[in-house]
Amino acid sequence: MLDGILWVFQNIGLAFYHFDYAVTHPGLWLDWSDKQAIMRFVYYGGSTEFFFVVFTAFLMLTALGIWRRSIMWGAVRVLEGFANSVGRVVAWAGLLMVLQQVMIVFLQRIFRVAEIELGPFGYSFAKDLSWWGEELKLYNAMIVALCVTYTFVQSGHVRVDLVYSAVGHRAKRVIDMFGSLFFMMPMAVLIWMYAWFFMWRHLITPKPSASDSIERLLMKARAVRWNVETIGFSPNGFNGYFLFKVLLVALAGLIFLQAIAFFYRSFLEMVEGEDSVGKYLDRDSLGAGEEAYEGTH
Repeated sequence: MLDGILWVFQNIGLAFYHFDYAVTHPGLWLDWSDKQAIMRFVYYGGSTEFFFVVFTAFLMLTALGIWRRSIMWGAVRVLEGFANSVGRVVAWAGLLMVLQQVMIVFLQRIFRVAEIELGPFGYSFAKDLSWWGEELKLYNAMIVALCVTYTFVQSGHVRVDLVYSAVGHRAKRVIDMFGSLFFMMPMAVLIWMYAWFFMWRHLITPKPSASDSIERLLMKARAVRWNVETIGFSPNGFNGYFLFKVLLVALAGLIFLQAIAFFYRSFLEMVEGEDSVGKYLDRDSLGAGEEAYEGTH
């Protein structure tokens, strides 16, 4: 037990050194013309060192926010604003998905077209109709992965309420804070750890493993090369499934950031009282007279 506590504090202390070293030596992990830099990026992206750098930054920001609440409210506004901005842009993929599906049906069933060719800016891009049909799954994945925190900010997720509505204001905020720290954050970290190496195993070869040490990965760097997986489920089907792995990493990152924002908002609303509920909250509106339909799904 004591060894574990000492290990945590030791890594928190080393986080300052690791962050400073990474910032002052960007070529060691960002110069991807160097194969060893690629492997360092792969290793440290899912490493204990990276986790404690992020965790230490969270602790420092929390301490500053407790000292001055305006800093914490600023963090809430930035993080929720980021979630809203990403979600509002990506949500248009839903419309694009519908229009593309309608176009595919018309071209395939009525005009008997075998492929669709686009030529923006003089560049021709032609794919079979089955490719465009399977690509619709990418739009679905984008909406799920990149709009999840936007939907959370908008209170659009379906919830099963057994206790929450029956308790008081402070108890609700405590439940929210507990959920942020012990459910959202650990889940996001676990998804990240799985998704990070899962993504890179479909981008480069030799395939990296989560159990590989930095020394082993640097040895593999001698033979590393880009090998982006472009295998489809059908001969002429969609072949960009590696993008789904990238979206999985983005999903984990967005959830972790939203967990921080929700923890801060819950803490501030608990400290400042019921008058602060919904403070600075930017929610979409359907317009005057449509309040009864907002937030219902």
